[in-house]
Amino acid sequence: MLRTALRNVLAHKARLIMTVLAVGLGVAFISGSLVFADSTTAAYRASMAKNYAGVAVTVDPKSPPGAPANGRTNVLDDALVAELAAVPGVSAARPTADGSATLAAKNGSPMRADNTMGKLAAAYVPGADGKDSRFPLTSGRAPRTDGEIALDRGTASAGKYALGDIVTLATDGPVLRMRLVGIVSTKDTRVTSGGTLAVFDKATAQKLFAAPGRYTGIDLSAEPGTDQFELARRVSALLPADRAEATTATAKAGRQSVFIDTKTSSYSRLPMVFAVVSLFIGSFLIINTFTMLITRRSREIALLRAIGATRRQVVGSVLAEAALVGLVASALGFVLGLGVATALPSVLGTADDLLPRGPLVIGPAPVLASLAVGVGVTVLAAWLPSRRAAGIAPVEAMRAAEQAPSAALSRIRGAVGAAVLVLGAGLLFSLSDAKDASDENLRTALFGCGILVTGLILLAPLLAGPVIRLLGRLTARSGVAGDLAKDNALRDPRRTAATAVALMISTALVSGLAVIDHSSSRALDSQAAAGLSADYVIGTRNTTTAIDAAAVQRVAAVPGVATASAVADSTISAGAFAREVSGVDPKTVGDVMKLRFTSGSAKDIGPGRIAVSSSFARENRVSTGGQIKASIGPGRGDRAQPYTVVGIYQDNPTAHDVLAHRGDVQQHSFLRDSLQRVLVATDHGAASPALEKRLRAAVDGSPLLTVQDRAQLVREQAGVAGDLAGMVFGLLAVGVIIAALGMVNTLAMSVSERTREIGVLRAIGMDRTGIRRMIRVESLVVAAYGTLLGLAVGLFGAWKVSGLANGAIPQYAFSLPWGTLALVVVLSLAAGAAAAALPARRAAALSPLRAVADA
Repeated sequence: MLRTALRNVLAHKARLIMTVLAVGLGVAFISGSLVFADSTTAAYRASMAKNYAGVAVTVDPKSPPGAPANGRTNVLDDALVAELAAVPGVSAARPTADGSATLAAKNGSPMRADNTMGKLAAAYVPGADGKDSRFPLTSGRAPRTDGEIALDRGTASAGKYALGDIVTLATDGPVLRMRLVGIVSTKDTRVTSGGTLAVFDKATAQKLFAAPGRYTGIDLSAEPGTDQFELARRVSALLPADRAEATTATAKAGRQSVFIDTKTSSYSRLPMVFAVVSLFIGSFLIINTFTMLITRRSREIALLRAIGATRRQVVGSVLAEAALVGLVASALGFVLGLGVATALPSVLGTADDLLPRGPLVIGPAPVLASLAVGVGVTVLAAWLPSRRAAGIAPVEAMRAAEQAPSAALSRIRGAVGAAVLVLGAGLLFSLSDAKDASDENLRTALFGCGILVTGLILLAPLLAGPVIRLLGRLTARSGVAGDLAKDNALRDPRRTAATAVALMISTALVSGLAVIDHSSSRALDSQAAAGLSADYVIGTRNTTTAIDAAAVQRVAAVPGVATASAVADSTISAGAFAREVSGVDPKTVGDVMKLRFTSGSAKDIGPGRIAVSSSFARENRVSTGGQIKASIGPGRGDRAQPYTVVGIYQDNPTAHDVLAHRGDVQQHSFLRDSLQRVLVATDHGAASPALEKRLRAAVDGSPLLTVQDRAQLVREQAGVAGDLAGMVFGLLAVGVIIAALGMVNTLAMSVSERTREIGVLRAIGMDRTGIRRMIRVESLVVAAYGTLLGLAVGLFGAWKVSGLANGAIPQYAFSLPWGTLALVVVLSLAAGAAAAALPARRAAALSPLRAVADA
């Protein structure tokens, strides 16, 4: 029986290659995502190891009670460096003055401005040999004064800088311009993966990131045999407990490890979505392929049964054949997966957030997963056809090559399918009154959609008849070829349904996600400008940087500016979660924000008095006139203060969750007394290129800041849905490829089964063009059937989950993306037409006499 299984694989290799490709695609995405996740994590961990190589203990400053949040004042100075260098067990003490600097390229565009992790800045601290081993010079010299800077090779190349050029940069406010005097190299993967590195002389770095004569940290190396923890204890004894702390490099690496695990945990999610979809759709292709193969081999199986083969041996033979196919698919998929893992950093990374590069890490998990998925899915998919094959009686198989399902079985299938369909629809209808996208509602929606699709899969063979007869009115225009194509599709509704199901699933996923994406994009477009009456927004990219106070005054003085209202952004904690707070001037906030108060007024905002959004008020059970204890700024949960609520306004993305007095927010911001936004209202209420140019000049072209009008804000917000849109079309591509493979398989086997019929048609006068047209129309009918079912379930599912999306985005409204849906239909039908090309050519090439004789 094993030899028989092997012969069957070799005999049908041209057909089973489609199954191998389908399974291989799913294996490729799974193994590729696992290799990618392992490789990326290893690259991050390698970065940490390099950062702490040769370091045993680090000394960091602490902010004493009542000190500014940014902790610029500390006790780490040269005297402490010398004292720590003399501690028994310390072999060397290296001070650091590190921070973050946003660079502009030579053409003025910001470099990696949105990523705070990849904008490194450091002091050049030479050792006894006059060189800083962390930043070896490759050309030029090290910076010596406050007007000089060195860049790493990658940064200089990306920014198009050469020695002698003026580099524009900013740290937390004013724009700086320095002459490039040196090019350095570095092994820090935060830089080599696409980040930037700016190196200053020690005095300049201290001024920018610590304080004159102070450092941001001290790295201590240990003598051989010295225990890190014992060394940390000795160092701690010399430090003021409230001003500095010593931490072992092992503990520091452990803290970063938690962060890295959190960051990299999401990298494999998107590839896994494609993997699950491709495997789910591919399983129907596998089932259909083995079902058709077994149907064609029913006489062979009957002969085996007649000469003594047991049912168990027949099942074992089919499963062994499936295992061989799965093994080949696993090997192919794993090789393709390495390509996926290599390409994913470029696909998932952006210009502002490049993923670290490093060698591929191939552990046992991807290999085992490839085998488990490839072999396991194929064997499971072939199990049902194998059981059906084992149930074939020798006499029945000798008498007929194809047995129609019994009427009773069809009725049972219809009843079960209808019950499952109603259950899925009922779960989705239960979400009609949903007000938010809670985890429970999301689970109900996903479960309901899954059950709905399952019900439609069960009903697909029963729905094939009426739907294809309806489509037959269109195919009738193709004459006799169209009528024959319709009849061929109706000949075996189970086969037609199984072939169409792959396209149905992908179409349902794509159409549903496309509707949600389109509706969400429109809502986000509306939300981006909602609550904003200003014509321009000048802002930093995060709350850890600030707008130069002098720049705010220059903006207010720009001709054409009617109001320039500065806003300080931070966080406020009033419970388990931190929310966003905007520090505003109550006198001008009404000129730049559209605030709809349900009670109270923005004019009552002042020191100790805040206004809150409706959702914040509901979450914290507070009303106008009440008091709430809250803390503004990072790490201030233990210093909550009472605030009086003077108003409640409708949720507003421009105002954020809380409006507070600007002085209150600035006092506790990450950067004390800093500003993060300037909302600009113009004299005539209109934006213009000339005014935008003047505003950019007023902020000195700072790479820290964005200058956007309302239209630009909308376009930027629309980009938030870009990942979903990419996933939509990626799923469409996966589904179309696998569905096309299924249709090629089905049509090829159908042509083989109908060899005599095709020969008779040729003999009575149908030419080769007519044969090709018949096969193509049949493929288009199957594709149209799957597309119609997919559109129906996809649009229905998207419609019923609108309530969840509306809870997350108040402006959400169900809207159909006609262009995208039309593209889905066209691509699905194109896949059907393309799938028919090879079988149609093969059918048309059959010789009439030979076809009749050989069939």
